[in-house]
Amino acid sequence: MRVWIDVSNSPQVPFFRPLIALLEARGHDVQVTTRDYAQTLELLRLHGIRHEAVGPRHGGPGALRKGRAMAGRLRALRRFARSRDFDIALSHASHELPLVARSLGVPSAYAFDYEFARAQHGFGCRAARRVVVPEAIPLERLSRLGAPARKVRRYPGLKEEYYLAGFEPDPGALDALGLDRERVLVVVRTPPEVSLYHRHGNPLFSDVLRNLGSNPAVQAVVLPRTTEQRAAIRALRLPSLVVPEQAVDAQSLVSLADLVVSAGGTMNREAVALGVPVYTVFAERLGAVDEALIQEGRLRPLRAASELELEKRPTTAQAGGRDPGQMLDLLLSALEG
Repeated sequence: MRVWIDVSNSPQVPFFRPLIALLEARGHDVQVTTRDYAQTLELLRLHGIRHEAVGPRHGGPGALRKGRAMAGRLRALRRFARSRDFDIALSHASHELPLVARSLGVPSAYAFDYEFARAQHGFGCRAARRVVVPEAIPLERLSRLGAPARKVRRYPGLKEEYYLAGFEPDPGALDALGLDRERVLVVVRTPPEVSLYHRHGNPLFSDVLRNLGSNPAVQAVVLPRTTEQRAAIRALRLPSLVVPEQAVDAQSLVSLADLVVSAGGTMNREAVALGVPVYTVFAERLGAVDEALIQEGRLRPLRAASELELEKRPTTAQAGGRDPGQMLDLLLSALEG
């Protein structure tokens, strides 16, 4: 079977990594397309995933620029796939793939776990044959996106619990950044500032950076999404902030951290899956998954930087276990019609 996977953003790389390995172990031919956005290309190279960059770069902020970039990428993806005779197309929040796959008569599965990115999910849900989401997202929210119940397949837990199953961190990830193991290690993820669903600034995140960056008992590794974010954070010249020059083994860092503070979603849930204390400073409407995690006490909303509890953890985090093969089977159910 010929399988097409489109990876359009950095969080999709760890999601698909074990699924690609499973597909290839089953004897399938897997081809991965991507785009030059955030650290997606760096992460694909870091994890040894063969890929081909297709289409223009991310359009940046603004609906008009995003629309133009999307139109250009749709054309480029169609040229890429037209003669390759794919049997199925898979994506996680890459809404362009289902649109192109449908135009070519290729069945597709579209997965996501944040339901309020309505602009892109409206395209992906309507074009895909199968929509794969966490059980936490109510069906009525999915139907408004163009995903009726007959099209939806839901999985228990978090997507991160599937791709982190059996994960063992690399202690060398700390040494590679020259970190002091005696200080409190905080891993910080920046806001998705160029996303349509994240239209406003996040002053709380700035307060968190200044709080952590001026604390001599802390080392805060800040993982930016873009080169612009990296430059802006370094310009603060805060002595306790560590800003890597390129993509790093973020899952190992999270697993070895004492605390995680994230203005996005995926790294929050990675910390939850690994049992690491985590605060969310996400500035937009929370999705059903994060709402449930907060209700369960596994994710803590941060109201002020002064609320951060900074202390060493006694043990290394351990990943929970869910079978990634079950996730793959849900995606491949798009072949059933």
